[in-house]
Amino acid sequence: MRVLIIRCGALGDLVYATSVIEALRMQFGDEISIDFVCTPGSATLFNGDTRVNHVYLLKHKKIPLFFSSQKKAIVSQSKKEPYDILINFEFGKQFKSLVENVIARKKVGALVEDIFIPTQVNRGEAQKEFFKSVVSEKNIKKSFPSVVSLDFSDIEKKFSLKMPYIVLAPSNSHVNRSRLNYRAWQNDKWKELIAKLDKEIQVVIVGAKGEEKFFQALQPYPSNVINLVAKNSIIELNTVLNYANAVVCTDSAVGHLSAALNTPVFVLMGPNDTLVDAPYSSPSNSVNIISLQLECSPCYKTPLMKKCLDNICMNNISVEQIYLEIKSANLL
Repeated sequence: MRVLIIRCGALGDLVYATSVIEALRMQFGDEISIDFVCTPGSATLFNGDTRVNHVYLLKHKKIPLFFSSQKKAIVSQSKKEPYDILINFEFGKQFKSLVENVIARKKVGALVEDIFIPTQVNRGEAQKEFFKSVVSEKNIKKSFPSVVSLDFSDIEKKFSLKMPYIVLAPSNSHVNRSRLNYRAWQNDKWKELIAKLDKEIQVVIVGAKGEEKFFQALQPYPSNVINLVAKNSIIELNTVLNYANAVVCTDSAVGHLSAALNTPVFVLMGPNDTLVDAPYSSPSNSVNIISLQLECSPCYKTPLMKKCLDNICMNNISVEQIYLEIKSANLL
């Protein structure tokens, strides 16, 4: 059984979609061969993941099939080795020719089926709509986002890590934008939280390459803090998250990765929908949403958000509130 999955969103979107991997393995057995089409940035999520056979990189999604060497390579390979199933998670018309030309016995998902996406469910749950026609309801219910990590011994010496520790991820995908980052928490509060936690447990700071300038505003860190900003691959980041007591972050890919690894995660959310946009909550993980639930929330991508100048839904979250949430969960 060979399956091709097209999912070309951001890293968090890809994490949501990983529920399809275990759903297919439960339905068709562990010997199933699963290929993905992803953007180069998010595709690194599958480095070291033996559940995924091959990842096709699609850097320029909007280039028509005729002019895209990457799209033509996918089609060409499908002619040599036809797929049994193609699952498409992408609604964009730029994927239409690719979906039409890939050779597969059965095609499901966006652009091939009438997909109804419920508006008031978590986006991780909504992803299941794209493959429910090829997976039983029983296996759909048992499938959740999941990612892989290394053994702790593979990162322990490299990053000078010792358990227990707690991970803080202050940045998000909007961190380098010149305008107001509505998903951000104030820098001085991050500094206060770092100092407060540092007195009780090892603190590890994580962030992506290209975000170094943002993290300069949070420094100097207490001497005991381990700074891993821009120092690890995705699978190394997964491993750091996997063995943490807890993770604290804003609405970001780190939150989704932590939930998929079943690490207790505390997510600061203001303008985003705390149901729809939160990391996927499963029976085996602990997703803790820290939100003021203001009357004006959620407002993300609405005219109301653009009028907001003080970002009170994030700025009014206190350090003490986060600290007590972690403390009450016996994670310090």
